[in-house]
Amino acid sequence: MSLPAMGDAASWPPGTVRFEEDDCKKLILHPTPTSDPNDPLNWSTSRKAVNFSLVCLYTLLTFAQLDVGFTAWDQYTDELGFSEDTLNGSAAANYLGLALGCIAFIPLVHKIGRRPVYLFSAVLQFVSCIWSARTDTVGDLYGSNVISGIGGAISETIVQITIADLFFIHHHATVNGLALLATFTGAYLGPVASGYVVESQGWRWVWWWCSILFGINGLLVLFLFEETKYVHVEWLPGANTESLVANTLESERDSPEAQLTGHTVHTKIDASIPIKPLRARFAFLTITKGSILHDIYEPIIILITFPAITYTAIAYGVLLAWFAVLISVQATYMFDAPYNFSAIGIGLMNIAPFVASIPGVWIGGYLNDKLIVWLAHRNHGIYEPEMRLWMILPLAIIAPAGILMFGLGLNYGAPWPLLAVGFGMYGFCLTTGGIVSLAYAMDCYHDVIGNALVGVTIIRNLLTVGILFALTAWLDGMGIQDTHILISVLTVIVLVGPLGLIIWGKKARVKTAASYKRMAMRQPTRRNKH
Repeated sequence: MSLPAMGDAASWPPGTVRFEEDDCKKLILHPTPTSDPNDPLNWSTSRKAVNFSLVCLYTLLTFAQLDVGFTAWDQYTDELGFSEDTLNGSAAANYLGLALGCIAFIPLVHKIGRRPVYLFSAVLQFVSCIWSARTDTVGDLYGSNVISGIGGAISETIVQITIADLFFIHHHATVNGLALLATFTGAYLGPVASGYVVESQGWRWVWWWCSILFGINGLLVLFLFEETKYVHVEWLPGANTESLVANTLESERDSPEAQLTGHTVHTKIDASIPIKPLRARFAFLTITKGSILHDIYEPIIILITFPAITYTAIAYGVLLAWFAVLISVQATYMFDAPYNFSAIGIGLMNIAPFVASIPGVWIGGYLNDKLIVWLAHRNHGIYEPEMRLWMILPLAIIAPAGILMFGLGLNYGAPWPLLAVGFGMYGFCLTTGGIVSLAYAMDCYHDVIGNALVGVTIIRNLLTVGILFALTAWLDGMGIQDTHILISVLTVIVLVGPLGLIIWGKKARVKTAASYKRMAMRQPTRRNKH
């Protein structure tokens, strides 16, 4: 990657920023924090931690809800007579709800704030769990899954918006890693818990427990989650959005910023700006003026015309779609001989990818953030988002190997520990690849990340919907072995894709700079005001 011209940073493509001052002794913060104490970037570490912890809990419960039903498929068939096609269709309906919910909710996030959308989502999920617990017909099964998906839709977009609200670029992978750890903790360990519940209390109690947990989650959001939507206050006396010097905040000396970079973070705070009262910090609505119609169609434009977002959608979508396939195949075939698993056994298989996801979070998150700071230092202090993508390339070997170990092992009746190892290898790649690709997208197009991730989520969920609806026929036509060989080959193709972005990604960002600036200027919470 060539070094951008030093003279005019305003002419650099979106995502290219200076990380270090000329003396290379101090890290420059991006996005630039304002001098307003109400700016979420200036919040104390503990205040950020409370908000982000609630986001992680919300994400954990959402993905637990999306995956706990698989352990009850055998009981659904025995008690309610649901076929394999019907059950795969219900999972597809869930992902369809996820896609539809993003289209509906994200414009509202920009208009009325993050907090009311979180609250409404929690209510929808609570209702869907009660409906799931009372399921008797195919209509109940499909309807509750669609509502569940709509309720959980924002988990794949608003979480990244909240991260962009609270954290700096050189923390994006670390914080995305923690969010994805919560995601996969729910996705992997939720079925472990539900397997025991199915065996001890019956499948309906899986959903009653989910409704209880979502009720608690809703109360926590109501009373503890602060609005992170921030509109600049440049009109206030003394407000200064550019300066980063003077008045070190003592509370930040031990912050993650300082620990990550080795330097104390300096932020100038204007004491003349009053702290918001509690009623404003916990307001039900934080409305900004202006139309949100552009937020409805821009996600598709961004998806089609911004290569970084296109790749993120394909990579993240394919990785999660294959995970849904592995989960579905496991729930379909491992109840039968030679494995004869119970619901508990099906659930326990998910421990393997959960354990593997832990080093994935560290490598794709913290280590990736350290890597980009080091690479930026070698690049005269200039950071390019493509620096993150080197960590995806080794996954092009590990991920298909895991898929083949699981699929071929299942086809030939291999011992279940071999299948678990393959499942774990894929879980590691899903976590690492997801963290890196999402952080890359955030770094490239920070000010429109909400709309960008709507496009990513639409592709990810529609891809999964199509695959799950066709999965039964696909397996019947190709068999378990050839199906897994095919998806392993497709995985290799997707995971070597970053080579193209490493070579040409910056040129693509240069070409999209004008479109990005135009879209960013429509966002009331944009950080770059020029």
